[in-house]
Amino acid sequence: MTRWASCGARTSCSGPCSPTRKRTVRRRRSLRRWLPSRFPPRNSCGRLPMRSTARAGTEQPCPPPTPPRRRIPPHPASAARQAECSTCFPLMRSDSAPTRLPELLAPAGSPEALEAAFCAGADAVYLGGSAFNARMSAHNFDSRELEAAVTYAHARGGRVYLTLNTLVYDRELPDAVRAAYGAAAAGVDGLIIADLGAAACIRRALPGLPLHASTQLSGHNAAMGRALAPHGFSRFVIARETRLCDLAAAVADGPLEVEVFVHGALCVCHSGQCLFSSLVGGRSGNRGECAQPCRLPYRDLRGRACYPLSLKDLSLAAHIPELIRAGVASLKIEGRMKSPAYVGGVTGIFRRLLDERRAADREELGFLAALFSRGGFTDGYFTGRIDHSMTGVRSEADKARSADAEKTAAARLNPARAPGWLPVGATLTLCAGQPAALTMTAPLFRQGSGTIPAAEAEAATVTATATATVTVTGDIPTAAAEPTAALTASGAERQLSRMGGTPYRLSAGGCTVVSDGGLTVPPAQLNALRRAALDALTDARLARMPDPSAGRLPPEALDGVIAAASAAEPVPDGGASAEPVYTASFERPEQITAAAADFFSVRLLPLAAWTDAGRASGVALPPVIPDREAGDVRNALTAALRAGARDLLVGNPGHWELVRNALSDAGLTGQTDVRLYGCLRLNVTNRAAARMQALLCREITGLPLCGVILSPELTLPRLRDLCRSFPGSSAVVYGRIPLMLLEKCVIRELYPGSSDPHLPDGGAGASCAACRRGEAVLRDRTGAEFPVLRCAGHRNQVFNSLPVSMTDRADVLTRNGILNRHFLFTVEAPTVVDRVIASARTGTPVGGEVRRIR
Repeated sequence: MTRWASCGARTSCSGPCSPTRKRTVRRRRSLRRWLPSRFPPRNSCGRLPMRSTARAGTEQPCPPPTPPRRRIPPHPASAARQAECSTCFPLMRSDSAPTRLPELLAPAGSPEALEAAFCAGADAVYLGGSAFNARMSAHNFDSRELEAAVTYAHARGGRVYLTLNTLVYDRELPDAVRAAYGAAAAGVDGLIIADLGAAACIRRALPGLPLHASTQLSGHNAAMGRALAPHGFSRFVIARETRLCDLAAAVADGPLEVEVFVHGALCVCHSGQCLFSSLVGGRSGNRGECAQPCRLPYRDLRGRACYPLSLKDLSLAAHIPELIRAGVASLKIEGRMKSPAYVGGVTGIFRRLLDERRAADREELGFLAALFSRGGFTDGYFTGRIDHSMTGVRSEADKARSADAEKTAAARLNPARAPGWLPVGATLTLCAGQPAALTMTAPLFRQGSGTIPAAEAEAATVTATATATVTVTGDIPTAAAEPTAALTASGAERQLSRMGGTPYRLSAGGCTVVSDGGLTVPPAQLNALRRAALDALTDARLARMPDPSAGRLPPEALDGVIAAASAAEPVPDGGASAEPVYTASFERPEQITAAAADFFSVRLLPLAAWTDAGRASGVALPPVIPDREAGDVRNALTAALRAGARDLLVGNPGHWELVRNALSDAGLTGQTDVRLYGCLRLNVTNRAAARMQALLCREITGLPLCGVILSPELTLPRLRDLCRSFPGSSAVVYGRIPLMLLEKCVIRELYPGSSDPHLPDGGAGASCAACRRGEAVLRDRTGAEFPVLRCAGHRNQVFNSLPVSMTDRADVLTRNGILNRHFLFTVEAPTVVDRVIASARTGTPVGGEVRRIR
């Protein structure tokens, strides 16, 4: 008798003493000795796992009879990378692994893409409505289509999340809340939100509707989850730039579910921090209208065209086991602008990888690349291998391959073989003189979809296995003309198993016939019974779905909701003034001249540039502080506070906790002479968002928010409305606005092999010598030059080619209530700083070409 061993080896005899069995055992033992040294298990950071993470006494599965196919060899981990990932494996131990697989979340830019996603095995989809979504060029869904989409998904045990992931202006808040009302009425399972002000209003109006923090909120550490949890959020979408070790920390140390992008287009800029398209091209990426300037060619030092901002698409298909072990709640596929064939093809592969808990093989990666790629894929951010290999452009060959691959993917989309069907049990009861009765039973939800933490698995058992049962009746069965013509179980199963086009499939052996004997039912009547039972089963399951509109306030209370969510927080003395208040941020200490020290009441330097003896009054925290860097930043901030820094500029909700800890370390908890400000990176565009930032600051640090720099995307009328209604609000009235925040070093790529004497080691290399210079210039096709500066963590910032300047229009600013005025000094020499200050004092132009606030 042939048997398959647990390791996959086939044996021809079950006897424990047979020669074949002995050879198999010896082979297993030799493989156990050989495999660990030949293929040592590594995490995606390249580091070998610590022995202490394995549970003692856990029985390991038999190794395979042949060596497993290797993926690309892991990059050798340096000592620095090992230190960075030292917390990775303790956070990913098998005893804290999720009981169920992560949710597979697919994009649905159209109804056809939604059907393809569920046909391919998606657990959930995310889609956009007619407004406030970051893919305004997609088909999107009107109210009727949204309701149909939710019904279609829920009938299949799936979920639908609506994206409200754009910034919302003050006067648009009522429309945003009404959009949420409509989504709740349609039955969506949650909202993906990028504006904290809109989130605050929606939470008050619809307390039962789950909120997910969009990646546009720039969440990149565990503290982000802890900051948002008290304000109605149940999940946050972590930044695509997050490494595995930081991802594991966010899951282990945060109270919220963590959603991770695993495939699709990759922006070079941190999400939510890109103003390039908006301020240069007039199309705001934060409003769903990105013109993708990152895909355009630029010029390097030698004038040659290059694409330093165009990244290959992300794919973590080779890291599915690591993601499962990390405990993420949802794996998200990007692509609302893609075709249904693409959505179905990518979703199908990730469904298979998840179900089999394995990494993609070469064939699967090749098919994903054929569907869509820009010269291949990258996992550089996830693994920490951030280099030139991450860049790529879409070639004609890529486009030709995609056309063929999409045809293949479309052919594979067969609803009859959809992996997400629900098993149905059927019982047909035939009694003489009584109507035929068909009873069907099916689970409420798809089995294995979604994540339940191990600690909650027992409590979730009832929900996960809950079923719905319905019974429908038909005509009275007739007596069979002959005994052999009586309806049998096999005959009934043939008719009842025809469930194509529905989310149901008859379970194997799941059909039972209870009959008095000698009775039959015509096939047409059986078909009618089957259709009626399936419709009733769907209705019964839908009726038991959670109601997201439960507890909602009546629409007439909307004005009061927005007023309450937008009420200004108290501002400490000095935060609101009847006279202009001037503050400034500088890149280098030498820019803070004597004139600057006299003119600006707040003078900020980057934390890394802080010096003990200087003219700066405070520091600006780095815009990105992942968990692996938090300890060093905390120590540096503590040192700056002890040395006299009293003004702190913070640009992310996940950084307030670090400020609180540093204040405690420096012995300054509750000190009223420490002043906290919100950076323009908070993207405040409405009163409710300003209030939320003030609430977060006070809740976490115990100190008030003295002011917040409003979004540079706001026009003069919108700045006027906000500055008048929210004391402490300020606007940038001079300086080069930061357009991009890059995790990847662009400076190195702008100096390929250069012999510029200013560059140590002659140019770019493995040590990134060019970047030591600290600045470069990005030239576009029109000749405009965008300064690029290195910042903390070897990140880069791209600044606008021209500065904003309103120094000669002080009367316009005053007339519009803009009294708190912020200056940004980046590449200016000290003499230029003095000239700008003189211009502000006298109300004259600074000279040269500038941009205006319109």
